[in-house]
Amino acid sequence: MEQIKLIVTDMDGTFLNSSHEMSPEFSEVYKELKKRNIVFVPASGRQMPGITHYFGEIESEIGFIAENGGYVIYKDQELFADTLEYKYIVDIIKAVREIPGAKAVLSAKKMAYYETEDQQFVDFFSKYYTENMKKDDLTEKIDDTAFKIAVYHPEGSEQYLYPALKKFEEFGLEIVVSGAHWLDVMNKDINKGNALKILQKSLGISPENTMAFGDYMNDIEMLKNAKYSYAMQNAHPNVKQVANFEACTNDSFGVLKTIKDYLHLN
Repeated sequence: MEQIKLIVTDMDGTFLNSSHEMSPEFSEVYKELKKRNIVFVPASGRQMPGITHYFGEIESEIGFIAENGGYVIYKDQELFADTLEYKYIVDIIKAVREIPGAKAVLSAKKMAYYETEDQQFVDFFSKYYTENMKKDDLTEKIDDTAFKIAVYHPEGSEQYLYPALKKFEEFGLEIVVSGAHWLDVMNKDINKGNALKILQKSLGISPENTMAFGDYMNDIEMLKNAKYSYAMQNAHPNVKQVANFEACTNDSFGVLKTIKDYLHLN
């Protein structure tokens, strides 16, 4: 195995267990990574504060890929921040309103915005979008930099959202199923893989020295940019086809187990 210099991991369904908790062993393993100059980077569809709050003490020491690749930070320095055009936001929100059961969250730099009155849904998505605000109408312009629109459907994103929203690919937008119930609409070429390339270039680290973990379709490009790519045992079949290796489930903290194996800590 080549020397690993960068470890990048998806959060939900991968690094975190089903209760959205990280392994109690992480702080000890991180100390070892730091000692060996291995950069650790969480990569998620969540907004930035929804990721960083897990890593309070070490936040300024590591990198973060948020918004499915729309926002990249390393050691508190912004490396990349995308902007979704207002004209697209209006059309997408209108299309989401036509889908029975669908709800939209407009994710931006300062805040995530929503228009639904469904408090149960608001409580649910606040786990991922910790900084959020209600708007009367999401098609009204906001004084913020929008990254993406995250769309939720209680019965499934692949079946109920993707067929209705994939037409926006014609406008050069990226439509990605990011979870069993979530779909993200972003600018074309915004994905965790291109975000990882930005980090790799900035740090002078090659894919050959990169280890990556993921479980869903929004992780595929990221896994393709790492020689040591791991699909979780609980991953979508499409992700397992792309990854070079498999890690045990997120509920068994497979990411930490794999890292410990590499570091010979087991």
